[in-house]
Parts: sequence; structure tokens; C-alpha cells
Amino acid sequence: MIHVTNAVPVNEAGEPRLTRADVWAGLELKANNALPFVPAMTQCEVLERRGELEFDREIEFRGQHFVERITLEPESRVTFTRIAGDVLGTIANEIEEDDAGELSLRFTFALVLKGVAPGSAEEAEYAEGMKVDYLKAVEATLTAIRRVARGETVGV
Repeated sequence: MIHVTNAVPVNEAGEPRLTRADVWAGLELKANNALPFVPAMTQCEVLERRGELEFDREIEFRGQHFVERITLEPESRVTFTRIAGDVLGTIANEIEEDDAGELSLRFTFALVLKGVAPGSAEEAEYAEGMKVDYLKAVEATLTAIRRVARGETVGV
């Protein structure tokens, strides 16, 4: 199993100060259409809604097709559970806040590659690529949220 977690500070000097509500609004947009937020994703289509807080979507990420079940925990976390494809498991985007009130966006993934031996060089190589892609996705997500905070539009 591949398990990676990393947190990125939400607010940077010279950028609009984002609130938890700002970050949450961006995560909701990303859950529904990740294309403006995830550079390595080339398809994202909602397949079925199960109420306001859960739905399934089909994506293409790094050339692979997946179906994910999205679970929204308002103003806190979005969980993407891979339910179909060659890489299964969960990915979470979580808004965290420290004692000083500073926000960070944490991404965590725990994934299993079908047909790949745990601990193998192939698994390690895939894990490193995922780490790089997800860090880019978190940075792109925060960039898009900042654009919205400045009153600009994102391609949603």
C-alpha cells in the first residue's frame, strides 16, 4: 500500500487571505469538476448523486480511468474513494487549523495498485509520481481558490 500525507499552508504573503469558507468553496468546486484544479487530470464527469454530500464521478488521471465516490464533510474534508480502476483506495483533502488560527490544506492518500507487489520498485516509482502530482494539485487548487477570492473566474 502507498500511503502519503502532506500539508501545505493556505495563506501566503502578498495573496488574498483565505478563510476556511473560501477553501471549502474551492474544494467543493474541485470535487465536482477537478479539471481546473488538477493538472494531471484530463476527464472529470459526475455520474450519480446520492444527495448533497455524496456522489460518484469518473475521472482520467495520468492516462488511467477511475470511478471515485466523493464524500463531502462541509468545511472540513473531501474524501475520494476509488471504487473502480487499477489503483484503489482513498484520497482525502482536509482543511486544518493550528492553534494560531493558520490554515493548511492536507492531502493524504492510501492506495493499492492492482497487480503490483507491495514494496516493489514499481510501487515506489508510482508513489513518487503520485506525490509530485498531488502536491501540484494542492498548489493548483490553492491558486484557483485565490483567483476566485480576487474575483477572477476559474474554468469551472
